[in-house]
Amino acid sequence: MAENYAFAVARVRALEASLFSDATIDQLLGCREYGAMLQMLAEKGWGDGTEADAETILAREREKTWEVLTDLVKDPVVFELLSYSKLFHNLKAAIKEVVIGKVQAHIYYDDCPIGGEEMVKIVSEKNFNALPKPMQEAAAEAHESFLHTGDGQLCDIIVDRAALCAIYEAGQRSKIDLLMEYAETTVAVADIKVAVRSQKTGKSAEFMRRALAPCKSLNVEMLIHGALSGQEALASYLEETDYREGAEALRTSPSAFERWCDNRIIEAIKPQKYKAFTVGPVVAYVLARENEIKTVRIILSGRQNGLSDDSIREKVREMYV
Repeated sequence: MAENYAFAVARVRALEASLFSDATIDQLLGCREYGAMLQMLAEKGWGDGTEADAETILAREREKTWEVLTDLVKDPVVFELLSYSKLFHNLKAAIKEVVIGKVQAHIYYDDCPIGGEEMVKIVSEKNFNALPKPMQEAAAEAHESFLHTGDGQLCDIIVDRAALCAIYEAGQRSKIDLLMEYAETTVAVADIKVAVRSQKTGKSAEFMRRALAPCKSLNVEMLIHGALSGQEALASYLEETDYREGAEALRTSPSAFERWCDNRIIEAIKPQKYKAFTVGPVVAYVLARENEIKTVRIILSGRQNGLSDDSIREKVREMYV
């Protein structure tokens, strides 16, 4: 990319000062009451000061992050890659709403190119050509499949695999080191999650082949073979890859494994803190914010549901700063 991002990076460096550190997360965990947590977030500038519930606060923080991205980045490939996870999520939710009835409004992301209301309209009219090209075929297939079989899991794997393929293709097409690394890591970690869950639920090789997306850093067939052979075999295969730390996490606990999956993304983007003239630091900031919001959601949910501090801490993600 020829564009010089010096100004954008300078802006991001200022914004990074407000990102939560591990110490801030500890401070949030130290709040004994749910209301005190919300108060702390408000004092940190989260939300707009008018929100009465956590969901609205978190939604507003996602909107703020997207506003930063749209203000600082003009490259359409960056927008494509970073918006795909939300777009495909909205597609899944819209298919289920159209086929079986109303779902909760807050299940949709509206801080992306096609929000919930518009996505429902597209699906209900079967106007799949209105979607970005990488979504069109999967949207039609998933809709028809769910309409005729009622199999929500099949609908999910059709859409989820298409999302991973779209992210991977956009990353490769960008020729931007960070986006290529992010796409590679995102697809690989998602594939590992599918394999782990398939192993635990006894899914077939055919199911996994339909759900897994190809990437350079994993051998899909070896991943499937490991999953079919048991958790230890799966962990042993991971030890032979760039994701060997995932094997240890998998052996530790489900929570430790889920935490490792998200932390692996953060590890991939941390070197961008030392770049100055590319889009990388801007993208890294957006991903760091998403990780931060997800971590705060985990802590709030854990406190609201009466989990112990140790149980919550096991789920807490690594911070970018």
